Amino acid sequence: MLKDFHHYKGNDLSRSEKVERKVVKLLLENRISDEVRESSVVWKLKHSSGCIQCGRILAQKRNLDVELVEIICVLHDIYVIVEGEYKDHAKLGAPIADKLLREIGGFTEQEIKTITQAVAHHSEKDVYSDDPYVEIAKDADVLDCSLYKGAEGFYRLHKPEQVFKQYAKRTEKIREELGLDTENIWRD
Repeated sequence: MLKDFHHYKGNDLSRSEKVERKVVKLLLENRISDEVRESSVVWKLKHSSGCIQCGRILAQKRNLDVELVEIICVLHDIYVIVEGEYKDHAKLGAPIADKLLREIGGFTEQEIKTITQAVAHHSEKDVYSDDPYVEIAKDADVLDCSLYKGAEGFYRLHKPEQVFKQYAKRTEKIREELGLDTENIWRD
C-alpha cells in the first residue's frame, strides 16, 4: 500500500519528517525577536527548506542516504535557529542536534555521529574532507545561499577574501556537477 501524503500532519511521519517538523516548531515558537536575531525567522525557514531540497538533489546525484542528508540539512544551522547567533554556530550546534535526535529517537549511534559531525563541520567551506556527509552539508549550504540575490556581496563583505574564494570555488564545483552554468555562479 502506498503511504498517503500527509503534509507533516499526524503520527505517520518518517524520522526526517519528525526532525523537520521539530525544527520548524522551534523556529516558530522561539522567543528571540527578529530585531535581536542575526537573521530573521523567515530567512531561517527559507534557508532550512532550501538546503533540504538542495541536499536531496545532491544526495541522489552522489548516491548518499537521502534521509540522513535531509536531517543534516535541516539541522546544519540548529544553533542559529535556537540561539539567533552565528558565532561558532556549527560547533555549538552539534550538541543541540545530538540532543534533538535522541529525544526524537529511532537513530543509531553511527547515524547520530554522522549527522552531528556534518553539523559541526559545515562552516569549514575552505576545508575538504573525505566524509561525504560533511561535504554535502557544506555544498547544500553554499548552493542554497548562492541562489539568493545579494549572496555574493554578503560573502565578499563578511568573509575574508581567501574564504570567499573557497565559497565561490565550492559553488562553481557543485554547479558543474549538476550541469549548471559555471560562469554565473551567483544570482544577480
